[in-house]
Amino acid sequence: MIAVITRVKSASVTIGGETRAYIGRGFLVLLGVVPGDRESEAEYLAGKVTGLRVFEDEAGKMNLSLDDVKGAMIVVSNFTLAADCSHGRRPSFTGAAGPEVAEPLYEKFVELCRAGDREVQTGVFGADMAVSSINDGPVTIIMDTEKMMKRNR
Repeated sequence: MIAVITRVKSASVTIGGETRAYIGRGFLVLLGVVPGDRESEAEYLAGKVTGLRVFEDEAGKMNLSLDDVKGAMIVVSNFTLAADCSHGRRPSFTGAAGPEVAEPLYEKFVELCRAGDREVQTGVFGADMAVSSINDGPVTIIMDTEKMMKRNR
């Protein structure tokens, strides 16, 4: 799994002109699922994202987690995170898992992030979405379970 986590002052997802999700302070998480991902990757990544200490404490150091600041999350499925741009100028998306694998793992990741009564909103899997955010910092972190878990896909 690949996740791009942005610390935001606010974020929203709009589908067909209607707001599907809106949060204030928290994380906007773009999530890509790749072949070979399993529930273990979703569990590992959800724990890392929700425990990420990138909010400032009273001393101005990034030392607080999402739970510490009572922040919220929006999770958006994004198969383009698995793009291969090594040949030519048109990306290949064959490195993304198909929807039959990706959607259940996306839903599992969301379920795990909601544990502990966290506010977690979502886009709609596979939908054409307008995603807006006001970055805070900016703080943007990329997590790739293949590298982090030291496993070969």
